[in-house]
Amino acid sequence: MIAPIWLPAALIGGALQAWRTAVQRRVSRTLSINAAGLVRYLYGLPVAVLLVIAYEAVFARTPFPALGVWFVPFCLGGGLAQIIATNLLLMAFGERNFVVGTAYSKTEAVQSALLSVFLLGDHLSLPTWVGIGFGVAGVMVLSTGGKRMAAGAFLRALGQPAARYGIASGFMFALTTIGIRAATQAVATPDHIRAALIVLATTVAAQTVAQGAYLLLRERDQVVRVFSEWRVAGQVGLMSSVASACWFTGFASAPVALVRIVGQIEVAFTMAFAHFYLGEKTSRSEILGLILVATGVVFALVGSL
Repeated sequence: MIAPIWLPAALIGGALQAWRTAVQRRVSRTLSINAAGLVRYLYGLPVAVLLVIAYEAVFARTPFPALGVWFVPFCLGGGLAQIIATNLLLMAFGERNFVVGTAYSKTEAVQSALLSVFLLGDHLSLPTWVGIGFGVAGVMVLSTGGKRMAAGAFLRALGQPAARYGIASGFMFALTTIGIRAATQAVATPDHIRAALIVLATTVAAQTVAQGAYLLLRERDQVVRVFSEWRVAGQVGLMSSVASACWFTGFASAPVALVRIVGQIEVAFTMAFAHFYLGEKTSRSEILGLILVATGVVFALVGSL
């Protein structure tokens, strides 16, 4: 059964994620890729824990729910996939501009749809698949960076580093959604928000330990910088945890493909942040891509009715 909360959760999650990614790019200019990724988890962990405590204190009406035997493995798998996906996304940013790097990663929507069908047994309606098609077309237009490209040139461009990193990032983000969806199903509660917050706190804690250990072993000089950038990093952590809480709630209450398709509206917020926050220009091609993405979202919403 699809709970109606998935829609506002996906929209709010998309907006916050675009904002967080824009701020994180500022951090990535002074930190390594792994250090920039760590700030999401290190500074987001206290927020995630506080969200669980607050929700349990105010809204929980039953004892803390039992956790299934696969809860921890799914949290660990989803968390590791997200770490890899985030690093790949930051690497894509290093090859092309902010909007294009994000656009390539948005192939995650179609990858999530295919994986959810084969791995989770989700069933998607025809309008939803049409929406996926429009969404993919939109992000592919965005991926040209406003350049006029013939079909052959466009296909050759997919072999460039930014495209490879972006598409690989999308695949790992798709695996993340599968892991998180499965983890929320392993929490013995009908409350989707409660399950999502428990999964969030567990996953972020594991990510903090994993990414932090890597930095201590391989990039120890970056550890001091992670703490010295606390003003901006704190913003990244706050928005990251709140955005993830929204995403996880969506995954717990609806098919992951549906949540991610609607979540592609994040591209609109990304373009806005790129234009007003990072000072990047928006081309006609990018506007066309945005229209296609928005059309895809509309079809997905129709398919969910």
